[in-house]
Amino acid sequence: MLILRNISAFYGNIEALRAVDLHVQEGCITTVLGSNGAGKTTMLRAISGLIPTRYGEILYYGRNIAGEPPHRIVRMGISHVPEGRQVFYQLSVRENLELGAYVRSWRKKAEIEKDLDFVYRLFPILGERERQLAGTLSGGEQQMLAIGRALMSRPRLLLLDEPSMGLAPMVIRDIFACLKRLHQEGLTILLVEQDVQIALSISDYAYVLRTGKVVLEGPAEELLKGERIKKIYLGEEF
Repeated sequence: MLILRNISAFYGNIEALRAVDLHVQEGCITTVLGSNGAGKTTMLRAISGLIPTRYGEILYYGRNIAGEPPHRIVRMGISHVPEGRQVFYQLSVRENLELGAYVRSWRKKAEIEKDLDFVYRLFPILGERERQLAGTLSGGEQQMLAIGRALMSRPRLLLLDEPSMGLAPMVIRDIFACLKRLHQEGLTILLVEQDVQIALSISDYAYVLRTGKVVLEGPAEELLKGERIKKIYLGEEF
């Protein structure tokens, strides 16, 4: 579905991604792990068209989408849940969700309502707070809203950036249970996380980034059982 081939991206003169190769297979959850500054967020932003790449290709179903503007990438079927949620605080829950469907504005209203109902069934608390301002929601509820907003575009590939950040363990468990359900329903997910245990527990395949480079990859189950990933995180291996 998605292939990153020799991707490099810069912030000024700083190389944030260094010749990264990555493959996301359709119908799978692929996780990218790494500490702060590893290049995980940069990678997702490059895929979404939010930052330019300097070298390499981003192939989506064989088409190089590097350099395409974000709105076209969304129309192609890629939705991005950004780090820090970034919901629209002064808009209601429903208004935030409806904005997620802006690329489908030509569709019948009944289809939008059907998708709203799906999101409310996935995250019942959002249905209960449909008219509430997003800025008054808890951090976990805002994360659910951000995921729901991304789902409103009916993506084929969902990009998730640190969905567990700043959340209580019980909330994290609930959100990852929903991600697992979406996966079971056929959605392909590219997940960026720092929480190794919970991310690998729901993933099919994983990569580890360090200082902008892939330093380890393999089936999630194997990495979860291995010792090398611990050494990388503890800084004992380069």
